Amino acid sequence: MKRIIIQILFGFLPVLAWAHGGDDHGDAKKTTVTPSSYFSSEAASEIYEVLLKYSPIVPGKESTLRLYLSEYNNNKPIDSAKLEITVAGNPNIKITTTRVDKGVFELKVNFPEKKAYNLVVNINSYAGIDLIQLNNVESGKELVAPATEAKPHSHWYSSNWFFGLIGLLIGLLVMFFINKSRSRKMITAAIILFCLLPTATYNPAYAHDGHDETGAKSTGGATTFIVEKETQFLFNIQTVKIGTGDFNESTVFLGTVTAAPQGRAVIQSPQAGKIISLNVAPGQKVGKGQVVAVVEQQVDAGTQISIVSQSNSINAEYEAAKAQYERLMAIEDIAAKKDITEAKARYESAKKNKALFDANTGRNKGSSKLITLTSPVSGVVGTFNYSIGAVVNSGQTLFEITNLNQVFVEAQVFAADVESMKSATAFTTISNTDTLMYKLKMISAAQTVNAGNQSQKVVFEIINSNGQFKIGENVNVRMTGGNVTRQVVLPNEAITDVNGKPAVFVKDKAEQYTISFIAKGQSNDKFTVISKGAEEGERVVTANVYQMKMMYLNQ
Repeated sequence: MKRIIIQILFGFLPVLAWAHGGDDHGDAKKTTVTPSSYFSSEAASEIYEVLLKYSPIVPGKESTLRLYLSEYNNNKPIDSAKLEITVAGNPNIKITTTRVDKGVFELKVNFPEKKAYNLVVNINSYAGIDLIQLNNVESGKELVAPATEAKPHSHWYSSNWFFGLIGLLIGLLVMFFINKSRSRKMITAAIILFCLLPTATYNPAYAHDGHDETGAKSTGGATTFIVEKETQFLFNIQTVKIGTGDFNESTVFLGTVTAAPQGRAVIQSPQAGKIISLNVAPGQKVGKGQVVAVVEQQVDAGTQISIVSQSNSINAEYEAAKAQYERLMAIEDIAAKKDITEAKARYESAKKNKALFDANTGRNKGSSKLITLTSPVSGVVGTFNYSIGAVVNSGQTLFEITNLNQVFVEAQVFAADVESMKSATAFTTISNTDTLMYKLKMISAAQTVNAGNQSQKVVFEIINSNGQFKIGENVNVRMTGGNVTRQVVLPNEAITDVNGKPAVFVKDKAEQYTISFIAKGQSNDKFTVISKGAEEGERVVTANVYQMKMMYLNQ
């Protein structure tokens, strides 16, 4: 019985070993190659980039071609350019050029023969004069029709039926030799051989022949994609050529705008009283010494008696000193010079005392006293806390006057950056109002340390602030270091974030772009050092990078 089972197994063993593993070639996936919907020819110089796009050209008939002209470095479309286009070797073929839009021109031409022509483009514009040749403008060539991937051809000797028949014959031979042998060792060896035989299937159509997996290079649309010239002009896609330049490292501090000591005044009432006059309005500009308000002070009976008594004494002294001085001046010829000098000094002192008393009392000796408030600085009046008729106490604020033409910035600087400030070459900040850059001047180094975060407060003055900064506004103070290094740098606006990684878009051809993930180094307010992912001489997108990112993600 055992011998019969072993014979049956060895009979089907070769068939199992060479059986196909269930791949269905009839349902194999097909890949379709999508051809371009137009022909193109492009050329570039140090000044211009020229792209010619056209549909299939019929020899002997007038054809319309579209030419796109842009600056090579920044991809800006060229406007108001004068073009003279001729056919190399065929001066009799006339080409008519018409401007369609900025950087877009339409060409009318009749190519008589079915062959490839070369066009010579003579360009004269504000960017300069140049001569560029467009090669292989093919007349009579048709677009490639969509094609499917060819199915691998199967030979008769690679068929599963062929391997199954061979396996069956081998199994019969093995059964024959086992029947002839009575050795127990032969039977055991046959069982071991059966266990060791692989059950993997063989498919010659999918066999690898010298394919190097480690050297494979992706040529799909994962990193490279097409952006047609019309779309580039529509979204104003601009580029810049990467170069090696001097890079100054920088550090950013957080600062708060504060008023300068001579740029802010608080208008308060020195005495309790009632506001009877306001000579300014919120937002009004006032000058130094201008009267801004009048407060009426209520005086009690005791104070009134004291004021009247002091007034009488001061007036009596003034009148007496004046009479004595005038008498001595009348007899100046016979009077002693010493007496005249003393009388004059007494009269001047009494006169000043009377003027000071009148100024303080406002010539009011009744139950009220008028107090005039003046602006100690020039500036703009802020919002009012009180109105006319309101009663205010001594020391209460009526309003504030601020001069925004001179403001300070208090920045928080940590200990690690304090030493770098000694060798810094410049301090700058950017206004949130007009996005302009303003220079700062350090006027006070740190005197104390914040116990909470161990930061130090440094005071800067904004040079020519022009009223663009508001009191209490948060700004970034950028310190430019003195160490200059030669590095490959990129404009900050060229760098975007794609799937959590910094990347730039590199222009390879007129309509071909590649996304390149980069490794960033140090940066300042304008540039970032690139240590990996971009090379000198490449053109990267700097304007409307977001649109490029969306086109890449949606491809």
